[in-house]
Amino acid sequence: MHIGLVGLGKMGGNMRTRMQRAGLTVVGYDLDPEVRDVESLSELVERLPSDEPKVVWVMVPHGGPTKATIEELADLLGEGDVVVDGGNSRWTDDPIHAGLLAEKGVGFVDCGVSGGVWGLENGYALMAGGAAEDVAKVQPAFDALRPDDKSGFVHAGKVGAGHFSKMVHNGIEYAMMQAYAEGYELLEKAGLVDNVTEVFDSWRVGTVVRSWLLDLLVKALQDDPGLSQIRGYAEDSGEGRWTVEAAIDHAVPMHAISAALFARFTSRQDQSPAMQAVAAMRQQFGGHAVQATIESPDVPPAKE
Repeated sequence: MHIGLVGLGKMGGNMRTRMQRAGLTVVGYDLDPEVRDVESLSELVERLPSDEPKVVWVMVPHGGPTKATIEELADLLGEGDVVVDGGNSRWTDDPIHAGLLAEKGVGFVDCGVSGGVWGLENGYALMAGGAAEDVAKVQPAFDALRPDDKSGFVHAGKVGAGHFSKMVHNGIEYAMMQAYAEGYELLEKAGLVDNVTEVFDSWRVGTVVRSWLLDLLVKALQDDPGLSQIRGYAEDSGEGRWTVEAAIDHAVPMHAISAALFARFTSRQDQSPAMQAVAAMRQQFGGHAVQATIESPDVPPAKE
């Protein structure tokens, strides 16, 4: 399979490598001339063979950048081609983008992608939305990216279903991280436990709370005992808010996820050990930027 990939950052760059390892020919475009294969979107489309449907996978920030990229691709692609939006777009944008492309006979697949900076080696969980015939044209890429041939990929439903599924996934992630973080703060504050990191480490095997997030929290605590180098500030990238908004629209009680979202707002006001733990986990699984503590001037503060 030949595929175009737009956006070669932390996620896109690793996805290109994983697809290439699986034997796919990837033509990449990025604003950074150091990592791109072509100089423009038009050159990318020209480099894809015309004797098969042209598939272009977009991995750029949601909102304006995604909209502008899809609008340009709509003028470059033709009947039977497919655009995949693999970024963290809001699911309500997907029907709009699909309609824009459909005017030119171009298919659209929205794909929620989870795996962070570890996806290159571990594979990515993929949640796709769109027509079955469009999803089928992208299947070799899905097979290359997912962890194995038995799990890690789902055709979730019609256009919008992929990003909606990923949105809910991220909402759940918020709540899980918050629970670990609050437990961490209580263990630290009680003064009864001598080695909090080892307690968390002991939960990683055989317990009902074991998870990859727990593994990452332990790694963060081992790398920085007490999390002294990280300010307890955690951004919300959008999907937590959208999940709570969807819950309101559908009258679904969402106590844990909404509380986890509001806790991130709290992190912008006061230093919090729990939010230090959330920030550390986000840095571990996604390479998200963290803000340094005031006591650590050598690490510049940063946001996502």
